[in-house]
Amino acid sequence: QVQLVESGGGLVQAGGSLRLSCAASGRTVSNYGMGWFRQAPGKEREFVVAISGSPINIYYADYADSVKGRFAISRDNAKNTVYLQMNSLKPEDTAIYYCAASIFGRVSTREQYAYWGQGTQVTVSS
Repeated sequence: QVQLVESGGGLVQAGGSLRLSCAASGRTVSNYGMGWFRQAPGKEREFVVAISGSPINIYYADYADSVKGRFAISRDNAKNTVYLQMNSLKPEDTAIYYCAASIFGRVSTREQYAYWGQGTQVTVSS
């Protein structure tokens, strides 16, 4: 089993930055695809970004169009942790952000992620 715990959310003004962390425990996730999803009030949970797993520290990432150029995902396998750097935040980025792990690699569909964190709230004020 993999347990995931997100942190780093908060309230920020538009144009500001936040860095989310997702700490994994129970099993090393170096070979798992790791993703971030978000869910705004009244909306479905949507894909934000995913990064591949790799035994040789070469990674690939896919981003939703809405966050390309503003968000960046990274991972530190020594810490079993994934990060999401969010820059130039907009009010429409307000949501609960969830970290997830998948054995299928760098995928964008929720159903392919077996492990989820509890989420961290990000609120961007205008």
